Amino acid sequence: MLIKRHPDGAEEILAVTPVAPMSEADIEAAAASDPDNLPLTPERQAQLRPVPRVKTLRRALGLTQEEFAARYHIPLGTLRDWEQGRSQPDQPARAFLTVIARAPKEVAELLLK
Repeated sequence: MLIKRHPDGAEEILAVTPVAPMSEADIEAAAASDPDNLPLTPERQAQLRPVPRVKTLRRALGLTQEEFAARYHIPLGTLRDWEQGRSQPDQPARAFLTVIARAPKEVAELLLK
């Protein structure tokens, strides 16, 4: 039962028809006909950006963006750009992130010296 509540407080019971279960074939056909759910072609796959690994690393360490940037001396704007896919870490930055992933406490201690 679905009830619509009006601004004056009155309630109206709306007739709702239950949704019929769909077969796998019906689900596939509905998905294929949805213009917002186009199939993943090689061309579309090439346009997709990979999920930045730095966000996963930062979350695994339990740090906010601000904390991670400060601890590892990475400009906050750069970190945000990496996490939001606006840019990708260059080779030296990827190497630094790999070292952080393998020994986060040691890197943070070295940077404090």
